[in-house]
Amino acid sequence: MAERVMERQAQGYEQKLQQIFVAVGVLPILLVVAVVLFSFMSDYFLSFNNIANVLRQSSYLTIVALGQMVVMVTAGFDLSVGSTLAVTSVTSALAMSGIAAGNPDAPWLAIGGGVVVGFACGLSVGIINGLGVALLSVSPFIMTLGMASVGFCAALYLTAGMPVRGIPYEFADTFGSGGFLGLKAPVWVALVLFIAVYLLMTWTRFGRHFYAVGGNIKAAALSGVNTRRTLFLAYAICAALTSIAGLLLTARMETGEANIGTSMPLQSIAACVIAGVSLRGGTGKVPYVVLGALFFGVVENGMNVSGVSSYLQIGVTGLILIFAAVADEFRRRLSARTKD
Repeated sequence: MAERVMERQAQGYEQKLQQIFVAVGVLPILLVVAVVLFSFMSDYFLSFNNIANVLRQSSYLTIVALGQMVVMVTAGFDLSVGSTLAVTSVTSALAMSGIAAGNPDAPWLAIGGGVVVGFACGLSVGIINGLGVALLSVSPFIMTLGMASVGFCAALYLTAGMPVRGIPYEFADTFGSGGFLGLKAPVWVALVLFIAVYLLMTWTRFGRHFYAVGGNIKAAALSGVNTRRTLFLAYAICAALTSIAGLLLTARMETGEANIGTSMPLQSIAACVIAGVSLRGGTGKVPYVVLGALFFGVVENGMNVSGVSSYLQIGVTGLILIFAAVADEFRRRLSARTKD
């Protein structure tokens, strides 16, 4: 009799754990494990300065991953976010340095002109992607991969592979190293954009349309959704957010760089995948994407302060991504089984 009671209790605990796992997912668990592990490996890890540094490092990926999520929810992905960063950085820096040279006493005129030029050039990459995918029905993989090559080519051609200098000091001081309450400006910008994307995806008609198109584009069209406009907006929003990240990175480095975004496509997709955004489209939560970007920032920073070799860091990151993808697939099947 006692054995049966213990067996039932064990089954009850197992069901509760399964319910928690299905409801929460693997990402929060991995994030907590990473924080605990690195706090034991390094006394400096949980210091306020290091936490603020992690938030700053993660803010750029967070902004790009938010845009990547919007595209992935529609069952696509954007491989050109790296070139969008490069184009934004190079063109904004060129515009700022040119205007500043002609108007040395008006730094904010140069900053304003550079921001407008850089943002417009970065946004144009998303507009072209959106037109190709939405109007011409080109595969997102081919369209964004092609634009990635074109964007990097343009950035390298404009700079000849050299950093663009001459940016006003006020730009870097305000948007790169400036901030308040101990947190840098990129962290606050990422927070504002997180709230904006959350409201867009959760509380607006356009957000519901993104999920509908990714879930079943034919059913969405039959329901009256303008699928072409929805797809176009997804790529435009992704490029707009990526351009903002490009401007912030330019401020941090104080130069325009043509190679700043080489790893961002895979990192942004990885942050979304580990956050549970389906590659098939139709599912994904904005807060989890922020946690996904933060998780990669925590892991990278934790391995750095703990003295882990840079060669091992690449392998560890890949293994974590594979484990998270497998765990999320297991969670999806477990969720479907519990519903049945």
